[in-house]
Amino acid sequence: MRKPSSGDSENQTTWRILEGFGELQHLGFLPFTLFLLIYAVKVGGNTLILLAVASTRTLHTPMYFFLCHFSLLEIGYTSNITPQLLWSFLEGRETISVVSCLLQFYLFASLVAVECLLLSVMSFDRYLAICHPLHYPALMSTWLCGYLAAGAWFSGFSFSAFTLALATPLTLCPGSREINHYFCDFAPVVGLFCGDVGVMWGAGVSISGFLTLAPFLLIVASYAFILRTVLQIPSGHGKQKAFSTCSSHLSVVGVFYGTLMVVYVAPTDHMAPFLRKAFSVLYTVFTPMVNPIIYSLKNQEVKEALLRLWGQLIPGHTLLRE
Repeated sequence: MRKPSSGDSENQTTWRILEGFGELQHLGFLPFTLFLLIYAVKVGGNTLILLAVASTRTLHTPMYFFLCHFSLLEIGYTSNITPQLLWSFLEGRETISVVSCLLQFYLFASLVAVECLLLSVMSFDRYLAICHPLHYPALMSTWLCGYLAAGAWFSGFSFSAFTLALATPLTLCPGSREINHYFCDFAPVVGLFCGDVGVMWGAGVSISGFLTLAPFLLIVASYAFILRTVLQIPSGHGKQKAFSTCSSHLSVVGVFYGTLMVVYVAPTDHMAPFLRKAFSVLYTVFTPMVNPIIYSLKNQEVKEALLRLWGQLIPGHTLLRE
């Protein structure tokens, strides 16, 4: 990437410098190697889930259809941010164009919104499967699954586009070019512009609040009905089976919303910039890594499909069942 010269006034306006994690450069290749390994686990784990579901006919159900969308989402989400994070460990500061910064924010905000919506769709699927098992095949039809998945993707990208469109009448600030972060989050993007940014800021906060709170309330409502239904099941085996179908999804919901609350609810106004960046790593790096691990360890059907896939990919090698 070409670095702007100090005398080029146009480049001073249209280019910015991401500070990254320059504080960790004295550690050498250690953080780079660690996060490169994490990135490989995230992309590899989600790719294996996609291959396992695609190659196992018994997993061609609505629950795993949505899981595949979730895995695709995680691959895109982590690939939008992690490569730049890796570069920051090597070089510290990085020059980025304003257009690239806006594009990264747009993809980041859109995929987070899609993740919230997909999690609520998956909880609705579990609600229908457990609370209305006899009508479930008719209710959760192929076309409804397609509409729900497409609606989540379309809504997430549309809401983010609306937020970004509010910056159209604003002008880029020619002042400070440094962004003390490792990627273009919402606050750094708003800081790119001069003028009345209150509308953009207010709309962004309102939309993000709606897209996180509304799906969360739907998830809570779905599991409230599920819990009531499960408690009415007479047999212990039936209760255990019902809970097992929800455990993976509940774990992912807990990790996702838990990290969001830590990052956005915790008082970070007077927090050191390095700590704010470290908190952001929780949901941009570690959450996408945990999700495929949860689905692999807590879902027996996915675990068995992965074992069969392993045997197909590496003939003669088997993994011991626990």
